[in-house]
Amino acid sequence: MRPAQRRDFPWWLVVLCITGLWVFAQVATSDLYARVVVTLSKGIGITVLVTGVGFAGAMVLGLGLAVATLSRWLLLRQAARLYIEVMRGIPIIVLLLYVAFALVPMAVAGWNALGLPTASTRGFPLLWRAVLALVLAYSAFIAEVFRAGLVSVDQGQIEAAEALGLNGWQRFRLVVFPQAFRVILPPLGNDFVAMVKDSSLVSVLGVADITQLGKVTAAGNFRYFETYNMVALIYLTMTITLSLGLRRLEARLRARGARGD
Repeated sequence: MRPAQRRDFPWWLVVLCITGLWVFAQVATSDLYARVVVTLSKGIGITVLVTGVGFAGAMVLGLGLAVATLSRWLLLRQAARLYIEVMRGIPIIVLLLYVAFALVPMAVAGWNALGLPTASTRGFPLLWRAVLALVLAYSAFIAEVFRAGLVSVDQGQIEAAEALGLNGWQRFRLVVFPQAFRVILPPLGNDFVAMVKDSSLVSVLGVADITQLGKVTAAGNFRYFETYNMVALIYLTMTITLSLGLRRLEARLRARGARGD
């Protein structure tokens, strides 16, 4: 990095902080803003739940897909590639509607057709249908992140670990994944921030997240400017905080890598 870039002061962050402080001052002095914030705050928990559970599930499925794409078995590799390309090619909002109103009802119908205990689509809340859709969508993107990290590990180190008698799981846990993690973290963090924003799409199913509560509030008070100002500010606060935290974590990992820890 050039010296001029190292000295580049984050004026953008100063502008955001000043703007945020101004808006928070409006919240403190305006009854309208205060009421909007109280209403929207009820949706923060849903947004956090959707993002946290969805991203955790996407990471587990994405790691499995990444390993499958590197498998020695041709059929497994091709099946994983098919899933990844299909999911990456479908807009998330389309997948959300498909899972909620097509895939889940078909799965319930198939369950009942097998003579298993009777199930109903009403027993599968829209919240969890939305989470399932995000898991399916983001697992395809995360699979590519994991795959790139896994193939970045030098093959010689894997062969050396094998020569030491480590089995496949031990090689992955002790040699491959610790090194791949430093490559994986930046794009994985970007995907996490992106999921925070894409979690707003669950509002199309009527899930009471921040966006849905903002829509309902604006429709009731007809103060669209003030209401959506607060919706945007809440999302911006969450994403900027996450981005700064991830950058600090990446810097620490780079420093440890430079020291050879």
